[in-house]
Amino acid sequence: MENTKQKNQIALVTGAASGLGFELALLLAKDNYDLILADVDAEKLQKAKETITSEYASEVQLIIKDLSRNNIAEQIFQDLDGKPIDVLINNAGFGIFGSFIDTDWQREMDMLNLHVMTTTHLTKLVLKGMVERGSGKILNMSSLAAFQPGPLMSLYYASKAYILSFSEAIANELKGSGVTVTCLCPGQTKTCFQDVVSNGCKASDNKIKFNIGSAKEVAEYGYEAMLKGKVVAIPGNINKFLSKLPRFVSRNTATAIIRRIQEKNREG
Repeated sequence: MENTKQKNQIALVTGAASGLGFELALLLAKDNYDLILADVDAEKLQKAKETITSEYASEVQLIIKDLSRNNIAEQIFQDLDGKPIDVLINNAGFGIFGSFIDTDWQREMDMLNLHVMTTTHLTKLVLKGMVERGSGKILNMSSLAAFQPGPLMSLYYASKAYILSFSEAIANELKGSGVTVTCLCPGQTKTCFQDVVSNGCKASDNKIKFNIGSAKEVAEYGYEAMLKGKVVAIPGNINKFLSKLPRFVSRNTATAIIRRIQEKNREG
């Protein structure tokens, strides 16, 4: 008897070993997507796979690569072996705290390569197939940081502004194609992000933490926005207000406020 079981759609998630990427992968698995999960942390990625497959019937393929390396998007695309990607979530990212004159250039170059080059190139490679099939969804991870300059995290803020602008532009280009692009712009979120930014400082250690969301809550908000085809998704009313801060005060004042928040959160 012929097997008529319909194949699951496939989702590719970068930075999927923990935090928002892992939570988004869980949501996709719950909706019966098969998963391709990419991350540099092999141990955590394997644990993420075990958790997902213990709860859901999704097939899970792992791609263990450093997404901050040059031309890594091409390598990942080759690892897909022709599989059609129905959902792409560009989640991988990290931040660097410190005065621009003092921060490490190699680390900054890696961050820019990850946020700008890998995100853009992987989107370009996957997007062509989506458009040819007339369907697909892309979720790019930006930040509340995208809406104003960020002293002491200058390149992080700038790179997130790039992701927002890029996502909005191609979302417009893709109208009527059956493909949507959503840019998720969360504020402070309880993930391991802070560990990387400031040498072990956790989100729970932040002095200014009235609007910190959980990774699960933020992922659910972003996932629903992606399913609806919303272009820009900002979780939380306080974050929505803060995203409009430069409209109400001068850019100099907004920049000074952001610097004070950065300094306050990392006081000893």
